[in-house]
Amino acid sequence: MDLHHQLDNYCERVGPEFWSEPLNAVTNAAFLIAALAAYLMWRRKTPDDWAGLSLIVILAAIGIGSFLFHTFATVWAVLADVIPIVIFIHVYLFFALNRYLKLPWWAALGIVIAFFAATPFVADAVFAPFVGGSASYVPALLAIFVVGALLFRENQGLGRQVLLIGVVFLVSLTIRTLDEPLCGHVEFGIHFMWHILNSIVLFLLIRVLILHRAG
Repeated sequence: MDLHHQLDNYCERVGPEFWSEPLNAVTNAAFLIAALAAYLMWRRKTPDDWAGLSLIVILAAIGIGSFLFHTFATVWAVLADVIPIVIFIHVYLFFALNRYLKLPWWAALGIVIAFFAATPFVADAVFAPFVGGSASYVPALLAIFVVGALLFRENQGLGRQVLLIGVVFLVSLTIRTLDEPLCGHVEFGIHFMWHILNSIVLFLLIRVLILHRAG
């Protein structure tokens, strides 16, 4: 694998130059702003909760990794982009199962491992024909709705928030999927909107975790 191989995955990119995706690159600041806002909330409400802090650090890493990918656009940069996202999804799922749904840690961990193992196969076989490169995110979307529906039975307020976050994520994922099909109509693409909406999604997920922990 050539880690320095150049990639052209998004509508906005027109060449190999560092700033070939200015909107996609700059809008990664939204993740850092979301991480800062989440940190301020965490410090005020649950400063002793390492779980919330770990997710905030991962959120900041997502912004940095995505910036690297949308500037360098190489194989190593896509790894810097994808790995923090994958970590966030599975770490958050563990805490959601363990804290919201009150599963024992070993059961929550087992479900997370099964989810991690099954996602690539399910995404490729079931969702890729419909949403292309966004297929790997669909299981995470479904997980949000499932957790939200189960949480709603115990805590309607937080359950409703999780379900609404799922709706925002659905809109965000739709925008990500439409970036390439709409490329002929929107010269600079719409992927940058995925960054903005997704930063909101991740902030709101951490917010629910903090509020749940704070009681």
